[in-house]
Amino acid sequence: MKERCKIRMADMEQMLILTPRRRRFGGHQWYFICSFEDRCCSVLWRPPGAKEFRCRQGWGRRVAYSSQFLDRTNRAHRGKAKIKTRLIGDSNPDEWELPPKPKWMRWSTYHRYVERFDRYDAILEEGVEELWAKLVPSNLFSDK
Repeated sequence: MKERCKIRMADMEQMLILTPRRRRFGGHQWYFICSFEDRCCSVLWRPPGAKEFRCRQGWGRRVAYSSQFLDRTNRAHRGKAKIKTRLIGDSNPDEWELPPKPKWMRWSTYHRYVERFDRYDAILEEGVEELWAKLVPSNLFSDK
């Protein structure tokens, strides 16, 4: 049992096919059939300038999640920011390096966030040390 769905936009028109797949404990879940790859997918992509929707694999390297373009240091910055936004509540984000535990959060969850925050902090510290080593000559502080 496949269903068809027509999408009309200002610059394109495309027929999409939806197919149900059985779920493990009953029921079913609907998936798109990518017209380019002929495979099931949950998400269809349409990058700027494209004339049709396709699965991510159908676009190759033209589409990706933003986190895939980040290096180790920027992922650490992003991770710290995400943890802060989850913990901050109504407080001012500039007040806290790591906000205190919210009332509604379990201590075990908060401790997991703290551990992850500390790992990100360690990564950023390594980056600062590497940058310092590159920028400052090693003989600058020697007695010679």
